[in-house]
Amino acid sequence: MSQDHPAADRPQFPEGYGVDRTHRADMLSWDDAGERLAAARNYWVCTADAAGRPHAAPVWGLWSDGALYFSTDPASRKGRNLAARPEVVVHLESGDDVVIIEGTAERVRDVALLEGLVDPYERKYGVRVDFTDESFAVYVARPRRAFAWFERTFPTTATRWRFDA
Repeated sequence: MSQDHPAADRPQFPEGYGVDRTHRADMLSWDDAGERLAAARNYWVCTADAAGRPHAAPVWGLWSDGALYFSTDPASRKGRNLAARPEVVVHLESGDDVVIIEGTAERVRDVALLEGLVDPYERKYGVRVDFTDESFAVYVARPRRAFAWFERTFPTTATRWRFDA
């Protein structure tokens, strides 16, 4: 499966959650999840330090080409955690219209790619940033798995995508 068309199915929840894994008619599309990721202003990035202690913090970012680009100071807790353990969970702000990605974040060092993020970032946030400045560490989080649902229709819209299938 590709990033554009990952394998979709129902997430496995305990029976009491009401998710029928055989009902597929109302599953969400990856395009819909991508639109919500692109439109989001804030992303909650969850990391863990070398000892496994969790940390969550909001960041600004750009969803592009099936991945989230975000920055943090390399000396920040997020930056230190990502240097020790690159696994991340990213969640949008809403608990009602949910999109969650699980994957790995790696630091972006390609100058052309970093320069290509400046204009879209400025359009989105109204701030012009020099991502080639070493005080910024730009990461790209690529999903291995993703989940989405609408709380009001959770049992029928809960969807899981696998990018490694």
